[in-house]
Amino acid sequence: VQLVESGGGLVQPGGSLRLSCVGSGSIFSIYSMGWYRVVPGKQRELVATAIKGGSTNYADSVKGRFTISRDDDKKTVYLQMNSLKREDTAVYYCNGHITTGSGHYRDYWGQGTQVTVSS
Repeated sequence: VQLVESGGGLVQPGGSLRLSCVGSGSIFSIYSMGWYRVVPGKQRELVATAIKGGSTNYADSVKGRFTISRDDDKKTVYLQMNSLKREDTAVYYCNGHITTGSGHYRDYWGQGTQVTVSS
């Protein structure tokens, strides 16, 4: 199983970016897909998750600005980030809670994509 992110980059404060994460390989079922971020010197932070069935969760710091969505047919999760702030600068990692068919779910991670918010 592989998760590949795209869409990171440099954006000015107040701007927008859209991250994408595509899953491939022996994916049988996806329970949840989400985004985490890491700032050097700080712990990994949950940004948003989209759970099978439609429910979503967001970190308080991004509520109202970020929107997560998933397309199960495409095994893809998106993160629309609006009104970006300097403190959103981080490496963003895609996470999938996935089973390859055994019934046992485990976490898979992408390689990360840098988001830099700066003027």
